[in-house]
Amino acid sequence: MRKFKIPNMGALTAFEAAARHESFTHAAKELFLTESAVSRQIATLESNLGVRLFVRAKQRVVLTRAGRLYGTQVRRTLEALDRDTLSIIAHGSSGGYLELAVLPAFASQWLIPRMKDFNDRTPDVRVNMGVRTSIFSFEESHFDAAIHYGKPTWPGTSCDYLFGEEVVPICARSLLARPVTKARDLLDYPLLHSTTRPNAWATWFAHHGVQDNSTMHGVRYELHTMLIAGAASGLGVALVPKFFVDGQLEQLGIMIPIQASAPVDSAYYLVYPTELSHGKPLELFRSWLLGQAQAYDAATRRSQATQREPDWGKLR
Repeated sequence: MRKFKIPNMGALTAFEAAARHESFTHAAKELFLTESAVSRQIATLESNLGVRLFVRAKQRVVLTRAGRLYGTQVRRTLEALDRDTLSIIAHGSSGGYLELAVLPAFASQWLIPRMKDFNDRTPDVRVNMGVRTSIFSFEESHFDAAIHYGKPTWPGTSCDYLFGEEVVPICARSLLARPVTKARDLLDYPLLHSTTRPNAWATWFAHHGVQDNSTMHGVRYELHTMLIAGAASGLGVALVPKFFVDGQLEQLGIMIPIQASAPVDSAYYLVYPTELSHGKPLELFRSWLLGQAQAYDAATRRSQATQREPDWGKLR
């Protein structure tokens, strides 16, 4: 049994709004209350907590250090409660919502273009997506599942293999002074690196027999979309998953200067807490996603078997 009384929702809501605005007046307008009502709620909250949350200075209020910290924590809690409430309302219907953590480029370039098929097949289930680029605690988040790139080593979860990837160098046609015939030729140009895969270029070059400290030189971008934009702008050569640019080379204004693949020991996985594996929305999405991944993987393998060198005549 709790040994203390949790503040009521009205007091927390009033405090969160006042903390966000640092103004009782603006909080009152947002909540359709009087300023004195907001002031009373916060005064009661401070009394119950035994902590001063605001400093009153003439016609304005300023958060104390404790107030600023508590404001952030309360805001997160109220946002989580909103999400949980919407989720349970959805579960009251015949379908439901799946909260999925995604990698931004994977979602925009591969997953979202395929989602209409899922929506058409499963009209009672909808998938909400939020970005997470590293491993997180499912217990401390609202997500039901995640798309993960790396190894299947996420504690407390089950992992389904989706597919591996082939990374390719890309650049603007205008960047190249002459045809690229071997991997080492790319060291004549600036290299654009991924902050989430800092050793990608070094690994790619090493596979092609190039050991050189300059493979680690160059600017770094956090997202693959930034790498693609940088390459298209003529800033250098980027190394990206091939499926991010498949069928879009002309549209993006980029080319693959050399068809030289390298094995990658990481892959994409669908990850979810083991105890949630039998939830209906996740079960339906998982079945559909694995089918899409298998079809894509098979098509990729066929394509790799018929790769052709770029048409260097177009560079002139």
